[in-house]
Amino acid sequence: MIRLRLKVTYCPRRALALSDTPRPGCPDCGGAGGIAHDYGDHNGEYAGTDWEPCPCWTQWAVILLPLPRRRRWLRHRHTGRDPWPPGGYSDEPPF
Repeated sequence: MIRLRLKVTYCPRRALALSDTPRPGCPDCGGAGGIAHDYGDHNGEYAGTDWEPCPCWTQWAVILLPLPRRRRWLRHRHTGRDPWPPGGYSDEPPF
């Protein structure tokens, strides 16, 4: 059974995609979508983790809608150095 969800993808461009989710009651992966296997090097030290996808989940995504890019003036982030809102605060009533 396929469990669909919407998600935002970022490669190659931001887009809205429809994808499958892991089965939450899966006895093999416990709803994580895969099984992690740790492995070591020839000295027995930790060298990394392999991830094996579970059969309860397929890793596909269908792009539904490309999302528009943000305009440059919307990308401005408040850094704390400049007064925000521009010009500082006012004690005068608005009307």
